Amino acid sequence: MLDAVRPELGYRERPGKLTKFGEWYADNIAMDSDFKAAPWCDMLVSWAADRAGVQDHVGEFALTTRHAKWFEQQGAWSHKPEPGAVVFFDWSGSKRIKDIDHVGIVEKVVGGKVHTIEGNVDGVWLKRKVRDPGKIVGYGLPRKVKVIPKATVTVQPVAADAAVQGAVVQGAASATRSMAAGQGQPPGAVFSPSDAVLPAGLLFALVSTAVTGFRFRAAATATSGGRHRRGGPRREGHGGERRAQEAVGAGVSGPTAEQEPFHLPYFG
Repeated sequence: MLDAVRPELGYRERPGKLTKFGEWYADNIAMDSDFKAAPWCDMLVSWAADRAGVQDHVGEFALTTRHAKWFEQQGAWSHKPEPGAVVFFDWSGSKRIKDIDHVGIVEKVVGGKVHTIEGNVDGVWLKRKVRDPGKIVGYGLPRKVKVIPKATVTVQPVAADAAVQGAVVQGAASATRSMAAGQGQPPGAVFSPSDAVLPAGLLFALVSTAVTGFRFRAAATATSGGRHRRGGPRREGHGGERRAQEAVGAGVSGPTAEQEPFHLPYFG
């Protein structure tokens, strides 16, 4: 992640507060153009993680408080700095996650001072800074985030089940009609209406099963509330932060639980 961000040192936001990091986040994570001119310290971190291919270990956030809470929930929150850690600041020195104002990336620690690379500092720059630990709330450690492989689940479509049941029913009906017509009987055999009792009973049972199964599946699908919408659920941490969007415009880009009052500096 440091290798990804070092070539960007000296980058400065353009007129209108536009940055390539905000544009990337708006187009790829939030799907909301308002992010293009939003405060961009955390979007820089997300961009660097994406470029380094470690976004699952870092998250893709625009709001610093939510980002810090995510690291805490992952068991990857620390008060000890290390290179590559995501560092969170509160300029008031409160040491509380809910008061975080800013975020950056730790480059090194020398003589008790934390050397960082940060975006949206000194107004408009992407620069190296040397920080006093007294203003640091804590650190997110990407190396401690455990990524759980996604399970592959095969779901048999309802339509396919109905088609199979229909084929079985039709086959049973065809067999019954063939027997009724005397087809497939041994030479010299005489067909009696009583011979069709068992196939007719089987046909009735199959038809009842198919109808009952279809109704049950239809009811279950309706009860699910449309969980299989196009596109599926968004990852927490692959998708952005709703409160950040609410601050800069409307839209949806991630979990909305545990929302708290928005403060613009939380963007960094």
